[in-house]
Amino acid sequence: MSANLIGLLIEATLQTLYMVSVSAVLGTVFGLPLGVFLATSQRGELLSAPLVNKALGLVVNAARSVPFIILVVAIIPFTRALVGTSIGTDAAIVPLTIAATPFIARLVENAIREVDAGLIEAARAMGATPLQIIRKVLLREALPGIALGLTLAVVSLIGYSAMVGAVGGEGLGDLGIRYGYQRFMPDVMLAVVVILIVLVQIVQSAGEWIAARVDRRAPRNRGH
Repeated sequence: MSANLIGLLIEATLQTLYMVSVSAVLGTVFGLPLGVFLATSQRGELLSAPLVNKALGLVVNAARSVPFIILVVAIIPFTRALVGTSIGTDAAIVPLTIAATPFIARLVENAIREVDAGLIEAARAMGATPLQIIRKVLLREALPGIALGLTLAVVSLIGYSAMVGAVGGEGLGDLGIRYGYQRFMPDVMLAVVVILIVLVQIVQSAGEWIAARVDRRAPRNRGH
């Protein structure tokens, strides 16, 4: 493989990391509070608003049901209006964020719903407000599950970032299509696949490590 192709691989990897990291942060910014609200707003819960909960749940389910490649194409006018173009890394961040937000929201909701209801009742008995219970009880107890959920979301975004290369996005997916497929260069395609696998393994291992570190229920090795 030539030095030029190695340079292209490095550039494409950095583009993929940029797209994934920015969309993961934005997806978390939007998805985390949405997930918290979905987990605490059914009838009789801390932020009881059943009608709003149902409406938001329908929107989240609808967004999650759209295949990503169709979502990318369907929102091209919105993407162009938002960032001024429908191709490139900045444009790819828009559909990646839209796809990540409802996915993260459901993962956060599920993690919070696994928290022992007895802890909520105990906090209520002590006079804690709903927001205090959410911040000091639910989020703290659900933190390991949220960390694992965000890890899964980032892994999914890596796959999505490769798919967006088929419709004008940059990064590893675009490089694999332009060189590995269209120019019949299997070594480039193999390199792209290997890099994607390595990225997923790094993210998965880091996420599991973080989840173990924030899990207050896990036993600690006090000998070190």
